[in-house]
Amino acid sequence: MNWLINFLIRIYTRITCRIDAPDFQKVPAKGPLIVISNHTGQIEAPLLYAHLQPRKVTGWAKVETWDNWFLRWVFNTWGMIPVRRGEADMHALKEALRALENEMILGIAPEGTRNYTGRLRRAMPGAVIVALHSGAPILPIAHWGGENFMKNFKRLKRTDFHIRVGEPFKLNIVGKKVSAEVRQQIVDEIMYRLARLLPEEYRGEYSDLSNATENFLVNL
Repeated sequence: MNWLINFLIRIYTRITCRIDAPDFQKVPAKGPLIVISNHTGQIEAPLLYAHLQPRKVTGWAKVETWDNWFLRWVFNTWGMIPVRRGEADMHALKEALRALENEMILGIAPEGTRNYTGRLRRAMPGAVIVALHSGAPILPIAHWGGENFMKNFKRLKRTDFHIRVGEPFKLNIVGKKVSAEVRQQIVDEIMYRLARLLPEEYRGEYSDLSNATENFLVNL
């Protein structure tokens, strides 16, 4: 069933989108991996999920999504992890760590909610907690164009969907006390990595790249 869903998604997105992904082969073929991405609409989650195959992929998704019977069926088939936003969801954290222990890809959108404009919002630090506990490498994958998908779909127009893959890195907190302020600083450093992959008009809260620091990031 998982194979069938992914196959149908690939056909559907090829019909409805012009996919521009010149460096998708940079995604590691094996090993645990945290993929950090922006979140603009309905199309990028299934598109990225299907195109990351044959890697085993999971990710956090808001628990309210399971209220929809169709999405509940799809997300359960995919093995997605429901997360309760705005609280310390220890079950979601444990499931994420278990997935990484099994050398899966874990997808996280640090903005925490859908961004309809395409411009980055200030991120929340949940991804930092997972990265620190797991020690898994982080890979930024940025995309744009998906914010126009529904508008184009209603007009029977194909959407230009662009994907750019960054370079993997890990976190280094040696000698640092990880306070809430430090976690926010770390996730901001991660988001600047993501912002560099986007056209300037999509960088939003992370537009000024001169403010970017990398005190906690180590390239692989």
